[in-house]
Amino acid sequence: MFIQTEATPNPATLKFLPGREVKSGEPLDLPDRVGAERSPLAERLFAIDGVSGVFFGSDFVTVTKSGGEWQHLKPAILGAIMEHFMSGEPLLRSDAADDLPAEEEFFAEEDAETVETIKELLETRVRPAVAGDGGDITFRGFREGVVYLAMKGSCSGCPSSTATLRHGIQNLLRHFLPDVREVQAV
Repeated sequence: MFIQTEATPNPATLKFLPGREVKSGEPLDLPDRVGAERSPLAERLFAIDGVSGVFFGSDFVTVTKSGGEWQHLKPAILGAIMEHFMSGEPLLRSDAADDLPAEEEFFAEEDAETVETIKELLETRVRPAVAGDGGDITFRGFREGVVYLAMKGSCSGCPSSTATLRHGIQNLLRHFLPDVREVQAV
């Protein structure tokens, strides 16, 4: 089994591509050890000293480090990923729910049409590009012209995330929706 690695815009996160499906459906973000027991692979990764976050995308795993150097962490991470896929174990244990409880969205009922357009633009134009960098962005809310987004995976804590929000996503949404004044991370 050959696992490719890619750098992400976040220097604390690396993207690992095992060449097969990792997670069907919605991505799964484990920004800390909470919930790791739901996944044998997450447990293996969090057992590595220096690993502080794990994100499962459709065909990739991103790992965030809290300390140490990638040249020391990478072999252990590659070994854990390879061991998991060679074992044939599922990504999530059968007694684990597929996703963590959904976070509540907030917006006024009269903004429902605007929110639907925001979600469509995020789904078709933003999320695929962000997944390419090993992360995900999801809609959380809309109030008084401000769009609130949750940044996950390599996007969480990335030094360039503010530029992505302000110059990329905010400009895109403002182009299509004049009601949007600003985009903020939650």
